[in-house]
Parts: sequence; C-alpha cells; structure tokens
Amino acid sequence: MEASQEMEASGSLKERRFRRICVFCGSRPGNKPSFTDAALELGKQLVNRKIDLVYGGGSAGLMGLISKTVYNGGRHVLGVIPRALLPEEISGETTGEVKTVADMHERKSEMAKHADAFIALPGGYGTMEELLEIIAWSQLGIHEKPVGLLNVDGYYNSLLALFDKGVEEGFIQDAARHIVVAAESAEELLNKMEDYAPLHDKVAPRQSWEADQL
Repeated sequence: MEASQEMEASGSLKERRFRRICVFCGSRPGNKPSFTDAALELGKQLVNRKIDLVYGGGSAGLMGLISKTVYNGGRHVLGVIPRALLPEEISGETTGEVKTVADMHERKSEMAKHADAFIALPGGYGTMEELLEIIAWSQLGIHEKPVGLLNVDGYYNSLLALFDKGVEEGFIQDAARHIVVAAESAEELLNKMEDYAPLHDKVAPRQSWEADQL
C-alpha cells in the first residue's frame, strides 16, 4: 500500500472511532448566539464524521437544534426522556427515535448504554449533573469512554477552575483531572477525543461493577 493510501486508511479508522455520541445540553437556547452556533456546528461535525446522536429527547433549546441538525443530515438520532418530562421538554414535532423511560436515573443509564463517548454543550443544572456523573463513572472505572466539554465562550471556565482547585486541595488526583477533554470548537474537541486514552487509576475494575450496558 502506498503512503498516501495508508494515511487515508488511517484517517478513516480514526474518524470511525465513535459510532454514537451522547450530547448533554440545555433545553433552552441560552442568551448568546454563540451557544446556538456551537450546537449547530457540533451537529454538522457529527454528520460529516458519520456519527449518530444520543441525547435527552427534548425538542426545544440546544437539544432541539442539535437533534434536528443530525437527523436532517441523515444520521440516526435517539432521544431518551422520562415520561414525566414529555409535556415540559417536548414541544412540537419530535426528531428521530424517542425512547420513553420511567425516571432520570433510567434516562442517564440508557443514554450511556447507547453511546461511545459523551459531550457537554452549555446547559443548566441538568446538563452539569449528567456531565459530573459520567466523569465520576470514569474515575470509578465503570467506563473508559471519552468525556468532552465544549467550552463555548468560556462558559465552563469556572467549572474547569473548580476541577483545578480540587487537584490543588487534594480532592482530585492529577491524572483524574485529565478525564475531561475540553475545547472551544466542535472540530477541535472531537479531534482531541479521538486521541483520548485514560491516564487515571480506576477506583475499582470495570468487571466488579454491575455495568454491562456500558
């Protein structure tokens, strides 16, 4: 095989590392156009890289923007939403496949089950809670999937500074700080996540967890 063909084959394999990515994001659009722009750009990047979307199932805010972008681009979209939130988070026509679950715990479990990696866009309490839990699962050894933070306009600067403070004060191991992969653009973030390899020591081996779905 010629060098150019080898490079092309290598690039194709790299782009196909992820078949499905779970995106945590707000059911509101936020106050800045840059937030909606980031959701649209991430959706386009997923389409271009032939990656399907798993998300929280809402059709409003950033959730609605990224789901419609990925779906209209010809990729599969799976939305997972608790039954109680259907009237609240879904307004208008739903996008792609929607799976209704009993509660928030089952929602997060199902989203994790179907994803090869995770990305958080800007969002509120729910987005941050989902992000922090999936980071903790990585630290514990429940999964080894990349966790990305799309830090649009410095939205997550304070959270990243808090993680650094945790390292400084002895609550987070330095290697575990690298669980989170952060970038300011969707393209840069996905490139970093494709190169991600865990550096931290797991609290317990994955085999000891009842987490076959992950």
